[in-house]
This record gives sequence, structure tokens and C-alpha cells, in this order.
Amino acid sequence: MPRKIFIAGHRGLVGSALFRLFSGLEDWQVITRTHAGLDLRDPRAVLDFYKQEKPDYVIDAAAKVGGIKANSDFPVEFLLENMQIQNSMIEGAYRTGVTKFLFLGSSCIYPKLAPQPIPETCLLTGSLEPTNDAYAIAKITGVKLCQAYAREYGARFICAMPTNMYGPHDNYDVHTSHVLPGMINKFHQAKLQNHPTVTLWGTGSPRREFLHSDDFARACLFLLENYESPEIINVGTGQEVTIAELAGIIRVVTDFKGEILWDTTHPDGTPRKLLDSSKIQGLGWQPSIPLREGTRSAYSWFLENHAEARGA
Repeated sequence: MPRKIFIAGHRGLVGSALFRLFSGLEDWQVITRTHAGLDLRDPRAVLDFYKQEKPDYVIDAAAKVGGIKANSDFPVEFLLENMQIQNSMIEGAYRTGVTKFLFLGSSCIYPKLAPQPIPETCLLTGSLEPTNDAYAIAKITGVKLCQAYAREYGARFICAMPTNMYGPHDNYDVHTSHVLPGMINKFHQAKLQNHPTVTLWGTGSPRREFLHSDDFARACLFLLENYESPEIINVGTGQEVTIAELAGIIRVVTDFKGEILWDTTHPDGTPRKLLDSSKIQGLGWQPSIPLREGTRSAYSWFLENHAEARGA
């Protein structure tokens, strides 16, 4: 009999990758709900849903997300809504006997000045990045609640911390997106308008790590089947590139023929951000999508879904 799994947030970047993966596996039966069908902030509604559908497994890929400006402008909403979603889903899963619950966090839970690569043991050892601390604090409370249920009640609740992700169903708006999808749109628009240059912020020297959402989905399946510890576990590639190198890859992928300029009046941000993913890789999981190949597939999706992707 197939195992029933509820994927919360199945329309987002991560949730859609999880949906694609689990829907193609014969031994899993996927359950989803849209926001209109289930308000995850409502603990009674979530509990009733669990009782009705009786999922064996749950992955919490639902969250209120946004860029620096949104986090700065709406810290109450980022704290309150994410904690409401998490509390409802985690408590409901325990009360209805869900076999295993996977909570998805974020690399932003780690201190701003964490050592590089960042090990899981860095959690709560220093101050957070202030531009997204509300979201980070919410995610940390989700981690701690899962760990509390595991410690106090023996619940099989686990927590994965992914690095920077990209892929289909990402936000490609140049004003509100993360760096990789934003660059894809920016280079594409420059090519369409025959611009001779593309100007990017900073010096191009910061180093970042990027994980395709389909690789992360496979990591989630791996963890459901192979990981039992309540201790958080990082999920990354272990590979990093400079922002300038990323820009070069995207220029080739989008076939932009012009020059890249750097506006050094804008800050670079954190010089380096790389997760230590030796724990999950030591258990046997490895990423399989190289950055250039993944960026090419992300650009193909962007072209096929252009109106949606640019936020129109």
C-alpha cells in the first residue's frame, strides 16, 4: 500500500519540486491543499485535515517568504504567520500520529558571522543577519519545537536546512528575487532589448553556494528514509562560485553578448556563505545537478512561463 505524504506549500519553489518527485513514485500517495482549501495558520483546520486525510508522512515546505525589503517592512507578519503555520502543522502531526515529519528551515538561521563552511553546531552561537532576522527567528522556533516533541514525546520529527536554492517556480522578478533568478531575468531582458551592457551590484567577489530544487527534493526523500536524529542537518552541494562567475554562467546560458559592469557603490553583502554538508553526504546523499546544467533548465522554465516568472 502506498505511503500517504502531505506536501504543504506544493506550489512554491521547494514544494513543487517535492510534488514532482513524489508524484512519480509508485509507493507514495501525495496529498496537497491550496491556501484556499486549507489555511495552515488555523490549528483547528489543520487538525481536522490531518484527522480526515491521515497522512503517514508530512513535509512542511509552506512559509511566508520574501526579500530584504519585505522582511524589513513586515517583521510582525514574517514572525507571526510562519510561527502560526509551523505550530499548527507540528502540533497537529503529533496529535494525529503522523509517522514522520520533516521541517524545512533555511541557512539564514545561522549567525551572520558564522565560520565557513557553516556546521550545524553554529545554531544560536551568534547574532543573526538583521535584514531577515524575523524570518530566521520563526524558523528557529520551528526547529526547536520539532526537537522538543522528539525529546519529550519521542516523535520522529526531523529538520533540514537547505542552502540557496533555485529552479522551476522560483521568483524571477528583478526587484524582489534572489540573485540567481534575478540575474536570469536581467540578462534575458538585456538580450531582448539589445542592451550593450548589464550592470550588477557590488564587486562580484562574494562567494555563494546554489542547490537545484530537484536535488533538494531528492535529499528530502533520502532523509525521510535514512535519517532519524532530531538534530538539524544541512543540505548543500559543497561547491561555491563567486557572483562574478555566476554572472558569467548566466550570460552564456541566456546568450547575452554584451558586457557585464559592476556598480561598486552598492554593497557586496556577506563575503562567503557555504554550508558544511558533510553530515548528509557522509550518509550517502550527493547532489546530481551541476550549476551550469541547472541554470540552463531554470532558464528554459523561465522562457516557457515568462509571464508568471517575471511576476506579471
